This record gives sequence, structure tokens and C-alpha cells, in this order.
Amino acid sequence: MPISDYLRGLRAKVGHDLLLMPSVTVMVYDEQGRILLVKDADTQVWVAPGGSIDPHELPADAAVREMWEETGLLVTPTRIIGVYSGSDFQVNYSNGDAVCYVMTMFECRIVEGEMQPDGIETLEIGYFSEADLATLKLPAWAKIVLPDAFRAKGQAYFQAAKWKPLAD
Repeated sequence: MPISDYLRGLRAKVGHDLLLMPSVTVMVYDEQGRILLVKDADTQVWVAPGGSIDPHELPADAAVREMWEETGLLVTPTRIIGVYSGSDFQVNYSNGDAVCYVMTMFECRIVEGEMQPDGIETLEIGYFSEADLATLKLPAWAKIVLPDAFRAKGQAYFQAAKWKPLAD
């Protein structure tokens, strides 16, 4: 799992402790309405392309960068599908690092490029229908966001607030 210089420096200070990280996820659709997924090299599960937002980086730029790095495809973001976080968005990496992502999911359109896994973060790339999801090994968070990606037509999704002040 390649990490940025920023995250490397932060990890040098906090070790493997849980970090809250802003992130992006990219949804690209083919002509049949299937979504593009990549097989993650570290976890061997199928995920949508994406990753952490670097300091001072615009979330839309992070989406474009991550898609390019992982798939060789240049995209342009067209809208936000949703914003997600919570316990299902904690990822424990094989090196011991723990991260809870606050994920902004962008719908994007391919501008150019040739689809090819990078061989470092991604091992395979493919388009999948909603029915195909049942046959894939997916992380917990993907089982939440991918169905939304198939149904997201217009309004951005966010998880309903559950927090309430403590009673006196």
C-alpha cells in the first residue's frame, strides 16, 4: 500500500493507531450501467477506485488522481453521489495501520486513457452489474456504498444523523 509523505510522517508519530482520514471513491459507469471496480492488491477484495485526500488537495482532484494512479484512466467528476463514514468504514491494513475513512463518493466520466491495473495497488479491473456484487469478495464499506451507486440518480446521499444530546 503506497502512502503519501504526509501520511508516512504522521504514522512515524502515531504508529499504527486509528486515524480519521478524508477520502474519495470514484464511480464510473459503462454503457450498460455497470460500475468499474478494482481488485485491491493488499486485501484481495474488490473496491471502487479511490484513496486518501492529501493536505491542501481538493477532493475532486484527489478523485481524478486516484483514478489515474489505480486504473490509467483520466476522469472528470460530474457530481457527488454521497458522503459516508462510521464503523463499517474502518480499514485495518496488513501492515497494522488502522484507518476510519470519511468517504466522498464522486460519479465521474472517463475523458481518456487506457484501462490497466497499476500492479501496486490494483491487480485487476472490471465492470460489474448490481447482480454481480453477490459473487464478489467485498469489504463491509463497499456493501454499503455500491448499492447506492446503482440507485443514485440525482440527489446526493448521506447517512442520517443519529447523535442526540445527553439528557440532563
